[in-house]
Amino acid sequence: MSPVIPHFELAEESSDGGAHVIRVRGEIHVSTAPEFASRLSTAIDSGKTAVVLDMAGVEFIDSTGLSVLLNGLRLVTQLQGRMAIVCANPTVLRLFQITSLDTTFDIFCNRAQAIAHVTQDPTDPEGPDPPTAEGSSAGAP
Repeated sequence: MSPVIPHFELAEESSDGGAHVIRVRGEIHVSTAPEFASRLSTAIDSGKTAVVLDMAGVEFIDSTGLSVLLNGLRLVTQLQGRMAIVCANPTVLRLFQITSLDTTFDIFCNRAQAIAHVTQDPTDPEGPDPPTAEGSSAGAP
């Protein structure tokens, strides 16, 4: 019997607004997290400090994946940058809520909102408001 290979894809791009977007699809867990961690830290180490993690296609994430996200947030914050997560999957959003990480991460239901958030000038009083419980998690339960 051959081992089951998890569905996992990563793609990177730069947005028009200057954000670095990493699109993740599939499962983030102990066997896929190392590649995710490597790509995220490489992007941040190369000076990308407006980071959007588009996790709209993520079906599952475990504690190893959450650890990668927390480490990425720590690295970006140390460089005075911003990181936002795009997620509308109710199962994944529920994990963020159960672990109280929905208050740690800026989570948006679409990519445009996340890009606007990470690229706004933090000294601009007219910039977009931070995510709210209603707007950030796409109305998840």
